[in-house]
Amino acid sequence: MINKVSVVGAGTMGNGIAHVFAQNGYNVTLIDISKEALERALSTIGKNLDRLIAKERLTEEEKSDTLNKIATSTSIADGVKEADLVVEAATENLELKLKIFKQIDDSAPAKAILASNTSSISITQIAAETSRPDKVIGMHFMNPVPIMKLVEIIRGYSTSDEVTSTIMETSKSLSKSPVEVNDYPGFIANRILIPMINEAIYSLHEGVAGVEEIDTVMKLGMAHPMGPLQLADFIGLDVVLAICNVLHDGFGNPKYAPCPLLVNMVMAGKKGRKSAEGFYDYSGGGKDLVVAKSFS
Repeated sequence: MINKVSVVGAGTMGNGIAHVFAQNGYNVTLIDISKEALERALSTIGKNLDRLIAKERLTEEEKSDTLNKIATSTSIADGVKEADLVVEAATENLELKLKIFKQIDDSAPAKAILASNTSSISITQIAAETSRPDKVIGMHFMNPVPIMKLVEIIRGYSTSDEVTSTIMETSKSLSKSPVEVNDYPGFIANRILIPMINEAIYSLHEGVAGVEEIDTVMKLGMAHPMGPLQLADFIGLDVVLAICNVLHDGFGNPKYAPCPLLVNMVMAGKKGRKSAEGFYDYSGGGKDLVVAKSFS
């Protein structure tokens, strides 16, 4: 039974994951090497809870209870030593994730399930770094975590039926809708989404249409809430590029090759909303989006 959850990484995804576990009654330890990142995470969680209070979906007492269930640590070894479940939510970088999982495996109880929030990296490869590959699984939450219902549950080659069932039920206890998928590059969400975004970037790169025109077609014609180029900015162009590379390397198929424009933008530091400029300009706080520059 899962009662104590440790979340490694206090960034956008990590603080959201800690938030939903704590709000649903789990005791959470949020772990990051940076004290400042932990402070920002707690502040963000508090603000997100305040939004729920403003919408009359949460009380002040429930906010206090949620925050009281979140402890913090700057040490993986200390932060996971009593965990029933550890969810890694670090940057989408294979070398970093393998290093973190080795540390988690060395320090977490033998019974603990180890999950990764990776959006594309092989669960089987991650599990191979541990002494418990049967207890390693993917829990790919969607951003923003407190709002989005979907959780992709990814079974590695050795993930046991028992662990899969436990994580499916745990996800449901968070009022999420888990979907079980197998471990292949990009899983389902990003195997479909990222090539669509990449094709939109190719369309821009080749001069087929402009930024606003491409996004308008997909919003009005396909009923997407956000156009693919704005969505790419929201995800982070560096993350989009990383997933393109995972798909391209994993399948060896040239159709997954990242668009040269995407590569150049990331090299130039234009990573989307996180850097205040991508396909759109966010320097004004993102309230009045304008096309960042001419891409012709």
